[in-house]
Amino acid sequence: MRVDEIEEMRSLPLFAGVGAAHVEEMLRESFLQRFPIYVELAREGDPANFLHVIIDGQIEMYSIHRARGTTISVIGPGHSFIVAAVILDRVYLKSARALLPSRILLIPAEAVRRYFGEDAAFARTLALEIAGAYRGIVRELKNQKLRSSIERLANWILSSDCGKGEKGSFELPFDKKILASRLGMAPEVLSRSIAALIPYCVSVSGRHIEIGDRRGLTRLACPSPTIDHSICA
Repeated sequence: MRVDEIEEMRSLPLFAGVGAAHVEEMLRESFLQRFPIYVELAREGDPANFLHVIIDGQIEMYSIHRARGTTISVIGPGHSFIVAAVILDRVYLKSARALLPSRILLIPAEAVRRYFGEDAAFARTLALEIAGAYRGIVRELKNQKLRSSIERLANWILSSDCGKGEKGSFELPFDKKILASRLGMAPEVLSRSIAALIPYCVSVSGRHIEIGDRRGLTRLACPSPTIDHSICA
């Protein structure tokens, strides 16, 4: 990496409180790379050779089994993947690909494991990453098992609008096929669920989503702080 890139990477939350010499060594061993859209960054079943840190872009975590695929999550800048596989020196349990042109910091797994054992602050930041991922899995498991498809869609719309400042409209950040997979439903089920939201004054035109009756949609969704990542007042 160039000197200016190393300086930029020093400010990552991943390195908060980590010894300056340890950060310097890890960054000297790392690579900062740009990836075009749809490039595969990690493949399920492969050894975890790098810890990936998203600097810019959007990444889909997904899995395929016997010709069936599912989107596990979609993550953006500031997030790392796949931390557990790197720490345990195991194979990836899921794959990753870019949904947008992305800039990724790749830290060699051996360096991550070395400083995980030597630097308490670095171990703490990685532990927080893993803890956050675990809680996300629990939330998603509850979302899938305790809600109908239309309830999952309603909550996703409310949560997405909340993240955009509750403006009542926003653009779908990826195509509907990805959204359907992210919500655990077939594309045709997503289409029916979108149609079922018409009485709640939700309109979907291409990638544009408009919320006309937030109260009605909220009553349908019944958001919960122990399931949903963000709930606006």
